[in-house]
This record gives sequence, C-alpha cells and structure tokens, in this order.
Amino acid sequence: MAISDYKTALVTGASGGMGRAIAERLARNGVTVHALARSADKLETLSDEVPNIKPMVCDVADTDALAGAVEGLEIDVLVNCAGVSRPGSLLQSDAFDIDEQIDVNLRAGLHLARLLLPGMMERDRGHIVNITSMAGHYEFGGHIAYHATKAAMHVVSRQLRVDAFGRRVRVTEISPGRVETDIFAHVEKISPEEAKKKYFEGFEMPQVSDIADAVEYAVGAPQYVNIGLIELLPTLQVPGGLRTAKRVGDEVILTGNK
Repeated sequence: MAISDYKTALVTGASGGMGRAIAERLARNGVTVHALARSADKLETLSDEVPNIKPMVCDVADTDALAGAVEGLEIDVLVNCAGVSRPGSLLQSDAFDIDEQIDVNLRAGLHLARLLLPGMMERDRGHIVNITSMAGHYEFGGHIAYHATKAAMHVVSRQLRVDAFGRRVRVTEISPGRVETDIFAHVEKISPEEAKKKYFEGFEMPQVSDIADAVEYAVGAPQYVNIGLIELLPTLQVPGGLRTAKRVGDEVILTGNK
C-alpha cells in the first residue's frame, strides 16, 4: 500500500535526529503527522518548514500527559523513536540514569501502544514502528540500562504482532547501529562539533535519511506484507567482539576489542 493510504501518524522524538527525519518523510508523503517532543521551538520550526506537521509538545516520560495528548486521536502509524542514553556502565550509574532510560526508551512505547493499538484494531488498519538499537541484540561496552530497554522493545515488537493477530495491524522494528545524529553530543554533554570530530569524521556513517528510508519502505510495503525487523548498520561496523582478561598478581590485562 502507499504510505498516503494512511491518514495520520504520531512520531515521538520528532524535534531532531531520526525522529525529525521520519516525521518529515511521512508528512511529505501526505500523512498528517503529530510530531511529539519536549522542544516547542524545534517543533514549531519543523511545522513551519514541512506541511502536514502538527506539533505536540509533551514529555513521553509523563504518562498522564501522554495519555491526555493522544486522547481522541485516530492514529494509523505510531513511530516510537524518542530515546535517551547514558555513558558508562552500571558501576557509574545513579538512580536517575536507570529510571529515565526505562521511562523514555521502554515505558513510553508500551503506553502509546496500549493507548493507540485498540483504535487500529477497530479500524483494521495500522502500523507500529519501534526504533530500537543494535544494543538490544548484541553485547558490547555500553550502559546496561540502554541495552536492556532496547532489548525489551525488541520483545515488545514481537509480542505486539501476537496481540494484533487477525487484524491488518503491522509492527516493524528498525534496529540501527551508529547513525550520524546529535545523540552523542547529548549523551556525553559535549558540543556537536566535538561529537562530530570524535564519532563521525573519517567514518562512513548512515544518515538520518537512511532511517527514514527504512521507515518509508516498511510502511509503504503492500498491506499483506509485514516487515518485521530491519537491522541497519554501517558497512564498516560489526557488532560484538571477544575480550579475555588475564590476571598477573593484582594487575588485570585486557585483550581483544570491545
């Protein structure tokens, strides 16, 4: 089916990065997009630049506010894209680091599905797209709460297919590797220029437009086709690795790559 066969979409994290690119792509395909994020200024800029955008200022971590924001809306396409991460391991974490990631990366997506899936089932038309991460499928150096929440959304994506069985409601998980976005600057609290130099210069990285391409492909597939999982990584990036620690007295020597 053409994307334009869907009438409305809700995209979280729509003020920047992948969320903005996805919201813009759906809107340019004729879908009325409710663009949800905390930044009113950025959403207003998006709506000024792109037709069919309806700004929705809301914090996805506020469940009551989220329920109020979507009350009465008929949403055909839900894109759960809002996400947060923290540097370091569990050993460097505090309670807020863990709770915020659970609230934004997992709880918000579950509640939005709870609120919007019944209407999709009733209309026999709908598509839920969950933007996860390779961190949900592979173990490597990173924040355990981020890995855990992304892995949980992988399971949510699978389970939603079971819950929606028998109706024309599709569920797609898009699992990116490193993508050139501003998330690295936010995570490490460094300037965009510093993040670009550290993570992107000299690398061949997918762009946010490539994630929007994946969403467009999945949502635009024929109604009888469900694209379940798209893993989208840089060609010059592989997940996983093997490390072995050797102890010499009190010294720990680490070998291999993360």
